[in-house]
Amino acid sequence: MLFLSTLIVCVLMLRPEAQVQPSTTSSASAAGLGSAAGSEVCARCIRAHMDFLASDALQGRGSGTRDEWIAATYIASELEQYGIEPAGENGGFLQKATLIRQKLSAPPKLVFKDAGRKTLVWTHGKQMLVVYLGATNFSGPLQKVDLTAKQQPVIKRGAVLLLSGPEEKVHEAAYKFGDSGAAAVLIPESSRLRSHWKQRGSTPPEEPVRVEGVDDEAMLPKYPILAIKAEFAPTLQDLREGTVVSMKSSADSPEKSFTWNVVGRISGTDESQQHSTILLTAHLDHLGIGTPVNGDKIYNGADDDASGSVAVLELARVLASRPKPRRSVIFALFGSEEKGGLGSTYFRAHPPTPLKDIAAYLEFEMIGRADPSVAAGTLWLTGWERSDLGPELAAHGAKLVGDPHPDQQFFERSDNYVFAKAGVVAQTVSSYGLHKDYHQPSDDIAHIDFRHMDDAIDSLLQPVMWLANSDFVPHWNPGKEP
Repeated sequence: MLFLSTLIVCVLMLRPEAQVQPSTTSSASAAGLGSAAGSEVCARCIRAHMDFLASDALQGRGSGTRDEWIAATYIASELEQYGIEPAGENGGFLQKATLIRQKLSAPPKLVFKDAGRKTLVWTHGKQMLVVYLGATNFSGPLQKVDLTAKQQPVIKRGAVLLLSGPEEKVHEAAYKFGDSGAAAVLIPESSRLRSHWKQRGSTPPEEPVRVEGVDDEAMLPKYPILAIKAEFAPTLQDLREGTVVSMKSSADSPEKSFTWNVVGRISGTDESQQHSTILLTAHLDHLGIGTPVNGDKIYNGADDDASGSVAVLELARVLASRPKPRRSVIFALFGSEEKGGLGSTYFRAHPPTPLKDIAAYLEFEMIGRADPSVAAGTLWLTGWERSDLGPELAAHGAKLVGDPHPDQQFFERSDNYVFAKAGVVAQTVSSYGLHKDYHQPSDDIAHIDFRHMDDAIDSLLQPVMWLANSDFVPHWNPGKEP
């Protein structure tokens, strides 16, 4: 999690260094090996799952890799052992999605044609840099957008937007024009991007990995974002609005790979609730093998998101050990979240039950460490103010509060957003405290606070069971739907 690396890597290149809070969680200890008195949580099971999923043996469960497939197979075998019904493809627990990756064969060129003036041609890595390749080709009239203006700009469909304003505001806005029909977005280079310019400009950019045959616009914009080198920005500002701006690229043949989801179900007993399914999810992938840090190249992803995957497994185990609930409960562990919500995007297009029949969706992301921004023993819910789901769960015993990091926009940066954009009330449970081990090899078992993790899962058992046996259907609050 809580972040889609395809998108977030671009954002981090654009934005100034994020301020992070030091972690105050304790490391794994023997205290996490026993179940608390009166709790149905199996602390030994939680530790065992984490020891495998976040181990070096799985090499970081890289998105769309054999290691991700092994993790998916392990999770499927655990669900089968619990007596969960398979709800994947071909009578099994797995869903297999085909991924498409497209590389450019040469650096793309940006062309400006202004009537009565000389045509300008800029090249990726020199005058401009393709930060995000949402499309390989575009053409449209230039529209200048001043983000400091009091009135919201009216975006012309097909326009190439030139953003100006405070650096952070520009970089935040760059990914926000998906519904406007913009053809492309041009932004000034950031101080962070400047330090990576040579490295990123030395090779042609790549399109985001996409799911074959599935619309994935909910997570990844379909327009490119280009940064303009500082010394060339005045030239661009001098161009008249309406100047035709275009980019053409030549691409290699698409490369195919695969990613895997795990899907299981407990069928509900109440026929009156057959169109009211509860969906509990996490993502099972992480970053795999990457740039070594202090000699460690395995990005284990213990907190992100082995912890969430284990939470779903433990909820499945407990629910399967009890009498069947009134409502059906689907457990879904998604692959390739870190590549842009690809596994969840495939699931959304191939759900085991119609999306309109999903009453509520809860995702579990990064619950392996406590967040010092909230009270001890507390979890938080993304988009708390958007729906009545969080307050209702809290009223039934969940130790949930609103997201204390609204500036991070976590609601839009995980698999839940794929479903929220489709109308499902879908939100994410987390306790991520902006710790420094995020997306680093140091996100490993040694940094997991197992007492917190056990308590976090235990605190949601009864509220989730209530939800699975209730008539409550959450709704978006007026004006707060995505």
